Amino acid sequence: MGNAQEKPPGSGAGGGRSDQATGGSGTRSRGGGYMEKPQTPGASEKGVANGRQNSPAGGQEEQGSPAVDTSYLDAPAGALPPHLARLKNEGNHLFKHGQFGDALEKYTQAIDGCAEAGVDSSEDLCILYSNRAACYLKDGSSTDCIQDCTKALELQPYSLKPLLRRAMAYESLERYRKAYVDFKTVLQIDTGVQAAHDSVHRITKMLIEQDGPGWREKLPEIPVVPLSVQQQHRDKPVSAEVAQARAARAAQEEARRKEASYTLLKREGNDLVKKGQFQEAQQKYSECLTIKPEECALYTNRAICFLKLNLFEEAKQDCDSALQLEPGNKKAFYRRALAHKGLQDYLSASSDLQEVLQLDPNVREAEQELEVVTVLLRQSLLDNTAHTPRV
Repeated sequence: MGNAQEKPPGSGAGGGRSDQATGGSGTRSRGGGYMEKPQTPGASEKGVANGRQNSPAGGQEEQGSPAVDTSYLDAPAGALPPHLARLKNEGNHLFKHGQFGDALEKYTQAIDGCAEAGVDSSEDLCILYSNRAACYLKDGSSTDCIQDCTKALELQPYSLKPLLRRAMAYESLERYRKAYVDFKTVLQIDTGVQAAHDSVHRITKMLIEQDGPGWREKLPEIPVVPLSVQQQHRDKPVSAEVAQARAARAAQEEARRKEASYTLLKREGNDLVKKGQFQEAQQKYSECLTIKPEECALYTNRAICFLKLNLFEEAKQDCDSALQLEPGNKKAFYRRALAHKGLQDYLSASSDLQEVLQLDPNVREAEQELEVVTVLLRQSLLDNTAHTPRV
């Protein structure tokens, strides 16, 4: 087992549940990498630094500083005795903040302490080896990572996180066949591990290039995970952290699905407009609006359909909605003017057309329509005057 060198802070270990304590909460979750960054001394001796101030006589006055919450160190950690639990929790804390070399030392002390204290909890030892393997993996010590993962799997066969980390270490060493086997084993336990799916796809390409069409024949045997192990994994309670991550992934997937559906529906609506199938087109735009109710263009597009179907009040309402979203939208003003014209409200139509020309004097259609509406407005006023009885 090699000693990992400490590197600059980076990201935490990937995948699975964690058995790490959250800072100050006293709760724990199962899996790699969950810790708080410790406070490090390093105050300057000159002037004011980190709550210390030089006195006029050259001495230093202590000023009050906020107490550092270290209650996470006392969080329970399986069957480990308190002094070993503290080492593990401190390792988790360091790992979360990218201090992988320091975290590795804490896990090593905890592992050695288990031997000295006669701790024989296979689950706790498995987690310690798996967590230390995560440190090795982050520090690029893939061989040491594989050794610790193998020890963890001897203690707890088919444990998900050691399998996943060992697979990653094998891949980093270009031992693609062994990596493929471990990733496939992971997916037997939990089909929802996206990293394993992506890696299998990537490694398959590498193996085809490396071994040709008969690449499968050169693979080591892929173990069959017992159904009892699969069921046990499904029945394990999910930590809040894992549940939150799953919910985020589900939300992202739903957003992608909605975006794809929206793009398809809008394209279909546009194509139907070009074909003159306005009733079908407005239905497509209506479906789009259930996905993106704040999309201004959908209202102006559907307004075209309503105008073509002589549904002027509906067209006006859609233009009103568009103008609430984009008060300077020329298309909305122009199409609302056409709706007002269809409703024989020529004064409102004239007002909207003038608004269009004020926004863009070069809209020829608006100029032509304004001339038509002006004539209709004048005629309407004359008709009203003619039908108004004289007193």
